Amino acid sequence: MTLPFLFQFAAGAIAGVSEILCMYPLDVAKTRLMLQVGTGADQYKSIVDVFGRIIKEEGASRLYRGILPPIMVEAPKRAIKFASNDTYGPMYMRLFNQKQLTQSLAIMTGVTAGITEALIVATPELVKIRLQAKENAGRYAGTMDCVRKIYTEEGLKAFANGLEATIWRHALWNGGYFGSIFGIKKLMPKAETKRGELAVNFAAGAIGGTVGTTLNTPPDVVKTRIQNYNSAKGPPPYTTFLAGARTIAREEGVRALYKGYVPKVLRLGPGGGILLVVYDHVTTYMRDHFL
Repeated sequence: MTLPFLFQFAAGAIAGVSEILCMYPLDVAKTRLMLQVGTGADQYKSIVDVFGRIIKEEGASRLYRGILPPIMVEAPKRAIKFASNDTYGPMYMRLFNQKQLTQSLAIMTGVTAGITEALIVATPELVKIRLQAKENAGRYAGTMDCVRKIYTEEGLKAFANGLEATIWRHALWNGGYFGSIFGIKKLMPKAETKRGELAVNFAAGAIGGTVGTTLNTPPDVVKTRIQNYNSAKGPPPYTTFLAGARTIAREEGVRALYKGYVPKVLRLGPGGGILLVVYDHVTTYMRDHFL
């Protein structure tokens, strides 16, 4: 039975906040690695080096630097991810006259849900990136100070920087995530116990998160660099995903488009499992107790 939108929204919000509280330090490490250009002595060498140096040079609390914007948007972001996916699926089934969801429809549903999600999260992502970046460590006193300075120095339009690359990032991740989950659950034997169902959901979500991360890391690298660029300095080197990907590949090599992949996949692989398990448990509880 399909839950009403408000129930889907609440379940997605609970799942999203649960995941981010568990995995956020990996997001900080990912951002630091993605923003690195060149091979200087002060560059981070690995995820372990990122964590070690942040704790030593800036304090352990910096591992949660910039968490307020994603926490504020995490509820609507994850809620929209799952609610949109649950809403678009039946819509595409009616549109294409299908009685059941197919692999291709699952991918289309995920992509559409990702585009919807991206429109909501692009601006909070920009603020988060500015707060996480090493070079901005002493520049912003906090979230609201960051918002004020961006507006004062760069204007209102700056908050839309990286929107196009954000759409690419979320469309690819959601398409890969939900499409993979559909295919994996079809291949795995049907669980006969609650514990078995939990294991299937976690495995499907973790594999789906890994597939989504592998697909969307290049636009994430481009998005991160676009959003960290202070437009008060002058025109940016690129403003779109494809232009940015070409520039980075030409100047730093194709591998640079996968900077930050390890902490990203460590977060969004298991994180994808956490999301699916929490969402499934919450929606089951809602069906049992409220409907």
